[in-house]
Amino acid sequence: MNPVMKFPNVYLRKEGKKIRFYSKNLIPGISQFEEKLVREGGIEYREWEPKRSKLAAAIMNKISQIGIKEGNVVLYLGASHGYTASFVSDMIGKNGFIFAIDFAPVVVRDLVFVCEQRKNMTPILADCNHPEEYADKIVKVDIVYQDVAQKNQVEIFLKNMQFAKPDGFGLLALKARSIDVTKKPREVFREVRAKLEKEVKIVDYRELEPFEKDHAFFVVKK
Repeated sequence: MNPVMKFPNVYLRKEGKKIRFYSKNLIPGISQFEEKLVREGGIEYREWEPKRSKLAAAIMNKISQIGIKEGNVVLYLGASHGYTASFVSDMIGKNGFIFAIDFAPVVVRDLVFVCEQRKNMTPILADCNHPEEYADKIVKVDIVYQDVAQKNQVEIFLKNMQFAKPDGFGLLALKARSIDVTKKPREVFREVRAKLEKEVKIVDYRELEPFEKDHAFFVVKK
């Protein structure tokens, strides 16, 4: 396994002509999403599929910085069933913590099972558009991560940046078609960039083709 610089507990491995992406498994022996497990040098790794994760797609597309470190506290908005959140759990390690939020009871039920095995995650059933619903349930965080496919996803993200520490990072997985289906995605990306720059500093940006169509990934700093 070859470690990916700047990204804790993340590795690349060449398998034939393909390059595959892995994280160091926080809970060895357990595959929560039917992902492949690989043991090497006494350490177990989980395969991380970029076509199932915007964060993995951004890293594969050579994003330079995401701010995530071991021991970080993360507010994860739009955690869904917990796939990407589980890999963030691997990245931050046992000394980090994730507040994983979603508003859909069906997916939060699945998220609960993931969090029961991963002691550095807790599920919260709440609407990310109303941060007052969970303000008393979380603490200031190092990272605000959002993957919410709603028309006002940028506004939701900026509202939740209030929970970031003064030097905290924000990671926004943006779906252009959810904002405006009548515009070309790159036009939407430009408009979003201009809106973000009024309130935060953009550290990096990547479009997520070929892994995700009409998606972009913004890394910002408070």
